[in-house]
Amino acid sequence: MVAFTKEMSILEALGSHPRARAVFEAHGMTCCVCLCASSESIEAGAIMHQADPAAVVGDLNRLVERSD
Repeated sequence: MVAFTKEMSILEALGSHPRARAVFEAHGMTCCVCLCASSESIEAGAIMHQADPAAVVGDLNRLVERSD
């Protein structure tokens, strides 16, 4: 699995781990159904939804750690 970064697009993140959507939703990010998800970065989406980008990326990377 790939490590998540704040520069990664939301769509790429969603395709990288089956539980990524749950992480976004836990942070109040409904980006999963947004047309901008293909081009918007995790950081930009987090900021737009008033979420902490570092916390979102940290939670996404914990998914990868648990998969190892």
